[in-house]
This record gives sequence, C-alpha cells and structure tokens, in this order.
Amino acid sequence: MGDISGPLAYLLLSWGVITTALVVLLVYRVTLSNKEDDRLYLNKAEVEMMGSDQAAVITKLNRLGKPIWALAILSGILLLASASLWVWIGFNTQ
Repeated sequence: MGDISGPLAYLLLSWGVITTALVVLLVYRVTLSNKEDDRLYLNKAEVEMMGSDQAAVITKLNRLGKPIWALAILSGILLLASASLWVWIGFNTQ
C-alpha cells in the first residue's frame, strides 16, 4: 500500500517542483512589495529619486503577476491530476 507507482510519482514530483517555484516567486514578490511600501521622503531631490525607484519596483511587481498565476494554475492542475490518479489506482487494485 505504501508503494507509489511510476506515473503517480512523476506527477507528485512535478507538482512539488512547480509548487516550490511558486512559493519562491511569492516570497520574492512579498519582499518587493515590502520595499515598495517603505517610503521616507526628505527633500525634493530624494522624492524624485525614490519615485523612479518605486516605479521600477512596481514594474517588477506587475511582471511577476502572470508567472505567479500560471504556476498557481499549473500546481492546482497537477495536484488534481495526482489525486485523481491516486483514486483511480486505488479503485483498480481492489
């Protein structure tokens, strides 16, 4: 009962890799958003400098949106496929 078949093992392994990549991107996005929230403007020159830095951070945040959604959807599909295959194997072995 504790043995995992070949296709199920590959599905679970790929799900783990995709989910790990998703978590890494989410952590990176959170660190960027924390940087975007940190604002302390002292004078006009610093305001302009910080404004360009904030625009660069916001651009990075916007670019991360699509890969995060794609990995989240792919992770969900792989998890659902793994669960379905596990149930199918369970029904066919009895």
